[in-house]
Amino acid sequence: MTALGNSVGGSASAEVVEARSLAEAASLGAAARGKIVFFNHTMSAPEDYGKFIEMRTRGPSAAARVGAVAMLMRSLATGSLRSPHTGMTSYDPDAPRIPGAAISTEDADLLHRLLRRGPVRVRLSLGCRMLPDADSANVVADVRGREKPEEVVLIGAHLDSWDLAQGANDDGAGVAMVMEAGRVIAALPQHPRRTVRVVLFMNEENGLAGGKGYAAAHQGELGRHVAALEADSGAGPPLAVRLRSGDGGSSMLAPWLAPLASLGIELREGDASGADLSPLDPSGVPLFAVHPDVTHYFDIHHSAADTFDKIDPGNLARNAAAIAVVAYALAEMPGTLPRPAPKPSHDKQDVTRPAAH
Repeated sequence: MTALGNSVGGSASAEVVEARSLAEAASLGAAARGKIVFFNHTMSAPEDYGKFIEMRTRGPSAAARVGAVAMLMRSLATGSLRSPHTGMTSYDPDAPRIPGAAISTEDADLLHRLLRRGPVRVRLSLGCRMLPDADSANVVADVRGREKPEEVVLIGAHLDSWDLAQGANDDGAGVAMVMEAGRVIAALPQHPRRTVRVVLFMNEENGLAGGKGYAAAHQGELGRHVAALEADSGAGPPLAVRLRSGDGGSSMLAPWLAPLASLGIELREGDASGADLSPLDPSGVPLFAVHPDVTHYFDIHHSAADTFDKIDPGNLARNAAAIAVVAYALAEMPGTLPRPAPKPSHDKQDVTRPAAH
């Protein structure tokens, strides 16, 4: 078991009631009073993450509203070896704050089977507590453009990770990729026309402070940000480049991506996103992404298993190379991508990952 990020501490000993959705939890009524609500779900593929994330982000408050004393949930994972997976939760201001925790997929299956046989009582104790915010900072480095340095192609990743492990896939791999891509571009005999900016965002996992802070600090420049990427989907084999731009963007970019054919990477239809980039959405900044294979990403995501030994150096290098090629293309091509329609930023972390994640 692991506490969810932002959970209050506390202890509880009570019978368990199972719910498969927030709506089902709300319908429990008096049956949940004084109980522990256990959110179970059927996540079996990476694309299911977005379907069930509200169980984590809103589950404790949903359980508290029907009188529960604590909340448990099946980890948001496609598989594990009895490793629970954490992640951010948030409390609604009009609901009591009760402890929220995740259990491994195996233990969730066991609890489900036991509940089918009859009443189950669980005792849990969380020693977590909220500490004051600490000062932190983004890390920003520019490869200055030779002709239009005021126009920026941003490539980013996030520095922070959950405390259960090293955060090798989430997001140490992304940090390594964009730093290497920036190094490669900086080492070229001639810099591209536009500036390539490497940004390592802080506090993606628990509030997007780095992404929001970057957008606020550069608000007057966002109209000259011609494209942005966040590498935050692990280090699986790179499969595709995706683009969010206005009409005609893909046809502009496609001729520049021929070098990626040797890596088996193609330009595909589909959206690009990034949690730390969401504060750029109201400014209509085009987004691009190099999407890796995320088949096993959620086996280790936000868990004690997210360690350096899971990283394949060859795949890491291929992702970095692909990011460098696309970033260079966007910084060197004569024109800039048509901008997509602006859309509101969101205040939630994590909901866009990965875009397969």
